Amino acid sequence: MAELLSKVHLNSHPICLRNHGPSVYVDDKERTWLHHVMETGGVVQVRLRQEDIPKGHMDISTSPMTSSTMPLTWIFHSGSQYVDSMCRFWRIVHHIKEDGVEEMMLEKIDNS
Repeated sequence: MAELLSKVHLNSHPICLRNHGPSVYVDDKERTWLHHVMETGGVVQVRLRQEDIPKGHMDISTSPMTSSTMPLTWIFHSGSQYVDSMCRFWRIVHHIKEDGVEEMMLEKIDNS
């Protein structure tokens, strides 16, 4: 019998995500998140996926943008936005947990 996939939309977001090496962020609960940057038609989106990474393996890279081009931190700003260390605002497109794995998609807001 096939297992049913579980997908839950989350409303409780990390308060802070801080850069901890190329493509790796750590949240306020010390959980690690990998990021992947996508740009389509001038719209920049960042997919963050919560994955447990051993401390010795924090130097992995999954994105063409490095830590020098990504913000050092994202701080939760309101019900649906983050502000980064460069004072840019990011809209939360979605924050889901599917089969036990959290994923959050952020989209840079124009003129921020």
